[in-house]
Amino acid sequence: MTQKPKPLHSIKVDGPIPAHLARSVIEETLRSAILDGRLPCGTALRQQDLADLFGVSRMPVREALRQLEAQELLSVTAHKGAVVAPLIQGDATETYELRILLESEAMRQSIPLLTAADHTRAAGYIEELEAQHDYTEIGRLNRLFHMALYSKAPNQRLLRLVEDGLNEEERFLRFNLEAMGLGKLSQDDHRAMLQAVQDRDVELSIKLLEQHLNRGVEVITRYLATPAAQSRKAAR
Repeated sequence: MTQKPKPLHSIKVDGPIPAHLARSVIEETLRSAILDGRLPCGTALRQQDLADLFGVSRMPVREALRQLEAQELLSVTAHKGAVVAPLIQGDATETYELRILLESEAMRQSIPLLTAADHTRAAGYIEELEAQHDYTEIGRLNRLFHMALYSKAPNQRLLRLVEDGLNEEERFLRFNLEAMGLGKLSQDDHRAMLQAVQDRDVELSIKLLEQHLNRGVEVITRYLATPAAQSRKAAR
């Protein structure tokens, strides 16, 4: 009988990890593996297995898992411990309602402080998105575009919460965007938002952001109700 491959086998560790870097190396390695799907939703991450993999004690592993839980990439469940969190599912409306509140405030704070270089960087992400056909890259570039508009918000805790939401969306888009067909609509919205940001029209920028996110949740909600989405969910 063929043995089912273990998800941790997809993670490569290059040599010993310096003790003072252990927590950050483990956190970033696991974060990348979760975002790109090497650690699928529902995968249990046991502290001793990770300590053996990285060649460290359980303490930095525990600290890294705590950070990933705070980013909502992991959840802690009875009997399984740390588990890779699910993608956006039936609570998509609630998820996006919260994103609208957080991202609107981040945009409000950031716009007056953005520079021409920040605008150019955001425009560059739009151009890359326009030409990109790799769905993994589309999810990443979408996150980077939004964060470029919010990046100057002085409230760092707010920015961390915003990025957590964008990370969740990035994971969802990596595995579902091809079936949803969102690409061109997103670029039209992005260009309009960037123009309003460049004009320093805060209220219009926020209005366009709300419309953009509301369109997104409508498409995602419709998609999640389709037989194709249900079969993909069951296969995970």
